[in-house]
Amino acid sequence: MKILVHDFSGHPFQVQLSRELSRRGEDVVYSSCGAYVSGKGRLTAGPGETLTFQTVGDDIVFDKSSFVRRLFQELRLGVELVRHVRTVRPDVALMSNVQVPTLVVFAAAMMLTRTPWVLWHQDVYSVAIRSFAGGKLSRSFGLVARAFEVAERWCSHRAAAVVVIAESFVPVHRRWGTADKVTVIPNWAPLDEIVPLDRKNDWAVENELDDTLTLLYSGTLGLKHDPALLVSLAAEVRRAGRDVRLVVVNEGPAVGLLRAEAERRSVPITLLPFQPYERLSEVLATGDVLVVLLDQQAGAFSVPSKTLSYLCAGRPVLGLMPCENVAADLVNRTGGGVFAPSELDIPAAGAWAAELLGDPARRDQVGEAARELAEGEFAMQVCADRFERVLRLTVEGAR
Repeated sequence: MKILVHDFSGHPFQVQLSRELSRRGEDVVYSSCGAYVSGKGRLTAGPGETLTFQTVGDDIVFDKSSFVRRLFQELRLGVELVRHVRTVRPDVALMSNVQVPTLVVFAAAMMLTRTPWVLWHQDVYSVAIRSFAGGKLSRSFGLVARAFEVAERWCSHRAAAVVVIAESFVPVHRRWGTADKVTVIPNWAPLDEIVPLDRKNDWAVENELDDTLTLLYSGTLGLKHDPALLVSLAAEVRRAGRDVRLVVVNEGPAVGLLRAEAERRSVPITLLPFQPYERLSEVLATGDVLVVLLDQQAGAFSVPSKTLSYLCAGRPVLGLMPCENVAADLVNRTGGGVFAPSELDIPAAGAWAAELLGDPARRDQVGEAARELAEGEFAMQVCADRFERVLRLTVEGAR
């Protein structure tokens, strides 16, 4: 098969799947949005690899401050994505993390070109927008959520198959009338690329973090996160007697908020931009405790992929996240800590982290359990088998 895998974000496990499909003899083109700023996977071909890497939308500068402008930018990206597909001419396309306006343009064009495609449903955007309307977003976004649900449902009907990342997505597709084409394949992280390393590594030394206790967060910070909770957590740990430093690897509006809040609460903080993917293992190894954030309202429609990378790194994980989230179950199984993403739960979370930071043996034990769980759950062979079957059935069904 000639397969186009397009992941808007450029995340590591979509890249790993593409590499594995290529290794199996499939003709694979992997593409992502070059203009989107986030932590990326390894987006270059290695020696002997036949996988092709491309980008779309390189000259777009996304404006998160204006909904209308962002809408038109995402529609424009849809046009560029269609051109990209027409150039690649795949037998089947796999779409991941594609924004709803972009996906609508893409799905309409695929109807005309009769190109079969699979929706890899990472987030139910309409549910997300509805949950934040009237809170983090104005009440008018309730209307936007309705429009997005119509659009998202329409796109799901146009897809030949749908892969969802958790069972909690299935009721949504049952309501939309698309549950019969859904396959549940949980997300994973690349075990061979994110590996446990020594706490005192080159990256830690370069950033003067080798001789200080750290709470580390690495990843995006958007509507699904409350960055101030990171500072509150660090402040609580320090109040419990641990001289801890907060380390945040991120780019965007949250950086200014974190800097101001840390200064206000006298919390030592190191703020760094997204790091090269080849150094991610060193970055994560520098965290004595790795922190996950996820808003309570995002519990059912999102699974934070950074949790999966954290587990691969073999470090203790503290989740400020809904206890019903799939990732929360993974963290609990390692002996990590899961607490509600609320200031009310910060004292308990801080006490847990402070106790763990004072017990190196237990810290190592929880970290080893994290890696062991990852090795048991993230077998690439099984995930690739399931995706390859979905893609092959899609191609055969289009003939």
